[in-house]
Amino acid sequence: MNGSDEGTGQVAPSRRADARRNKETLLEAAAAVFVTSGVEAPVRDIAAEAGVGLGTIYRHFPTRADLIIAVYRHQVDACAEAGPALLATSATPHAALGRWINLFVDFLVTKHGLAAVLQSDNAGFDTLHAYFLDRLVPVCTRLLDAATGSGEIQSDLTAYELMRGVGNLCIGADGDPDYDARRLVERLIAGLRQPR
Repeated sequence: MNGSDEGTGQVAPSRRADARRNKETLLEAAAAVFVTSGVEAPVRDIAAEAGVGLGTIYRHFPTRADLIIAVYRHQVDACAEAGPALLATSATPHAALGRWINLFVDFLVTKHGLAAVLQSDNAGFDTLHAYFLDRLVPVCTRLLDAATGSGEIQSDLTAYELMRGVGNLCIGADGDPDYDARRLVERLIAGLRQPR
């Protein structure tokens, strides 16, 4: 291998890392715009939020549906990855569960708008919903088990039941500025605590 081959090998991973970061920045910007303006927000608003040109967005996501699906998956992955990190860094397993549920609420608020758009393609929506369950139910189960194991909560709820309950509380946030889903969800999580 000559010196120029080694140089090329060094550049390619760097470019791939830059491309991944750029794509992640786009997905985070799109999610932020979707939360404030809905999934039908102009692509130029997403480009402005991300600090890129329109061409960059279309290069990564040729259609709006591609972008919506990518945002959905990105948010599921971020929520799944946060669970173990919160469990490792929070003062208690119950605190980790509460912090994770807050992230889950943020995801659900965005997800409701995404789901409405995606449901026009039932097969695609079903695949994404299965991905959501496969990634997040085990994380919630681990957090619930840790909080139960520490004696902080006594819960006969399954992770799926808790997630459905949180999801149902979040539905009321649609179109009602006086409805505070986060406050209600915090009460729900506080109610899981063992009496002292």
